[in-house]
Amino acid sequence: MRREFSDPRPDWAARVEEQGLSFHRTAHPEHLSRPYWDESVHYVFEMDEVLALEETVEELHRMCLQAVEHVVTTGRYQVLGIPDWVAPLIEESWRRRDPHLYGRFDLRYDGNGPAKLLEYNADTPTALVESSVVQWYWLKDVYPGDDQWNSIHERLVDRWKRIAPALGPSPVHFAWTKEDETGEEVMTIAYMQETAEEAGVRGMAIAMEDIGWDPARGRFVDLAEEEIRTLCKLYPWEWIVSEPFARSIPQAPTGWIEPIWKMVLSNKALLVLLWELFPGHPNLLPTYLNTPSNLTSYVQKPLLGREGASMRIVLPDGEEHRTDGEYGREGFVFQEFCPLPDFDGEHPVLGAWVVEDESAGLGIRETAGLITDDTSSFVPHRIAL
Repeated sequence: MRREFSDPRPDWAARVEEQGLSFHRTAHPEHLSRPYWDESVHYVFEMDEVLALEETVEELHRMCLQAVEHVVTTGRYQVLGIPDWVAPLIEESWRRRDPHLYGRFDLRYDGNGPAKLLEYNADTPTALVESSVVQWYWLKDVYPGDDQWNSIHERLVDRWKRIAPALGPSPVHFAWTKEDETGEEVMTIAYMQETAEEAGVRGMAIAMEDIGWDPARGRFVDLAEEEIRTLCKLYPWEWIVSEPFARSIPQAPTGWIEPIWKMVLSNKALLVLLWELFPGHPNLLPTYLNTPSNLTSYVQKPLLGREGASMRIVLPDGEEHRTDGEYGREGFVFQEFCPLPDFDGEHPVLGAWVVEDESAGLGIRETAGLITDDTSSFVPHRIAL
């Protein structure tokens, strides 16, 4: 793994916008001189390195599924701060094996030694368009003779084809929230709808705010009063179960993508469970619930935080760094601090994608700070051939 410089394409901004990254300006703080999509640099991997990382990602995913089984079997929902009334829904969904689609592991990796799991974005992962589409076209334009760890698009289409028979003839509704003013969510869910339609699944876009409840029929409906039989949403489950309509979920036959059992995986207490179930695993960092335990240097993360908000880092010398935010009411995890690698003063985090249960690709975000947040930039990668 190495970081290299290359000249950006003269018309790169127009190209990435045409390819779906229309939010590369709006989703990035205006005061930053560095763009969100930065193709002036990229990372280079060797094929054997990528193959080893793929194995690591799939092993981590299998471990996460074992953690779901553990929670369902033991009833340890309180560790995750999941409301009591939601627990039976998770158990039923897990026992039915409600189909899941995708997720993104965030890994600490520097090219040497084992990759370390920082967290798992298993319910509403973003950076999908740039990982799947935009960096692929960059590779074809700039390094057409090389390869890329990227089969995300093909695997998503194949996954939709496999689950399509269970969805029936009705359209799948693809939902985002109007509260997102950057356009990132609507473009991400639109891309997800595109992969479904390529697989022959009919799609229909809808805002979460426009979903209604028909009490007479006991059904969620769209603006045309048509039943929503399957909802693929870019709206996290912890928000859904807090909505007024949430108590109607058990009555409705709606299928959800991602399924509600993903609540176990989209919660940072998962890191605590993994460390309990697989202590000392080379790809895990020691992590504890609501206490640093014996850690002398750690990252304090809210169970349901996003974009690096509401975090605190305590360094070995006692120095502290904090980020703003209002997360943490559900509690915190304390994860051993493992500093991100340093490449030319920038610190990359590897976002390794899985589709269903298989490794699918890589997206890299890097930042000059200690925490990857909304100021980070996305940079492409290639595999040298």
